[in-house]
Amino acid sequence: MPKSPHIGQHIAIIGAGMAGITCARTLVQAGHQVTVFEKSRGVGGRMSTRSTSFGSFDHGTQYFTVRDDRFATALKTTPKICKPWSANAIRVLDALGRVAEAALPTPQQHWVATPGMNGLVKAWAAPLAQQPGHAEAVVLETTVAKIERDPLNTKRWQLRTTGAADSSHVYSGFDAVILAIPSVQVHSLLKTSKLAAALSKQIETVEVAPCWTLMLAFPNATQPNMAHLGPQWNAALSTHHRIAWVARESSKPGRSSIERWTVQASPAWSQEHLEDDAPRIQAKLLKAFGEVTGIRAEPSFATVHRWRYAKTFKPLGKTHLWDARSGIGIAGDWCIGHRVEDAFVSGLELALAVVK
Repeated sequence: MPKSPHIGQHIAIIGAGMAGITCARTLVQAGHQVTVFEKSRGVGGRMSTRSTSFGSFDHGTQYFTVRDDRFATALKTTPKICKPWSANAIRVLDALGRVAEAALPTPQQHWVATPGMNGLVKAWAAPLAQQPGHAEAVVLETTVAKIERDPLNTKRWQLRTTGAADSSHVYSGFDAVILAIPSVQVHSLLKTSKLAAALSKQIETVEVAPCWTLMLAFPNATQPNMAHLGPQWNAALSTHHRIAWVARESSKPGRSSIERWTVQASPAWSQEHLEDDAPRIQAKLLKAFGEVTGIRAEPSFATVHRWRYAKTFKPLGKTHLWDARSGIGIAGDWCIGHRVEDAFVSGLELALAVVK
């Protein structure tokens, strides 16, 4: 197999989060054809947005910052999507919910996508459908179960997938395969496929913590004489043993006015209660939410979501992995951190390595 794909070759990308879509759009811009496979119902990864009858929740990534000039340049391609979110300066709370610091020690501009955090990834993924002669550019609700050589052309790859109602399918004819999914899932898929042992070995030291997320809505708080419930601030970091972050979703630009809060549990507590049932998690986090914010009202809507792989504690230490000989590449925020921008940089630099 050639050391790198030629212009016009077909590349499979597993994972439609920021890293995967950044990689895909860069490869398409360089003249390649890509097919993106995503197990969820939509693109976004941890930049997903949960839609409800009370409004939306950014139940994964709450905001992003911009430090890399390449990320800033890319954001200019969708100027109407991203808006600054002041959040009245993010507070830092002590374990009892009292404001310990009026704002983060290092002020920085916080950004959100509209109408939800998944808006940015969706906008960047949309042009993939316009690839000439390529009708199925993003394949949703499809899990890649195995990567193997294409029996019709052993220099290429094929993917065995599973979908809804136990359906299965084989997609073939790929010159390279990019894995833009959590490190644990990368390791598992490579092991199942008996592939790239050297790449798999490198990611064994990566450590990523889980996160339980609570979403709450208080529609009665939007009455004419009631601006909102609870504190005057809209977002805060917390040292409460259960809660690491709380934010008023309705304070973000482009959102509906119904009072809504997103609560993210601490990594340690999430790990300790990783396998607890959802009702138990909801009750415990709702109690902690009241302690932190002083809001004791009963929400009209409450639900939780478990992210098994959320915050990176020990990253890979390099932006990506690329084995040009086999045509297997790996990207993700966990390669260098846990920020949206880390995912962007990882996907971009992998794509640039592929097209060299």
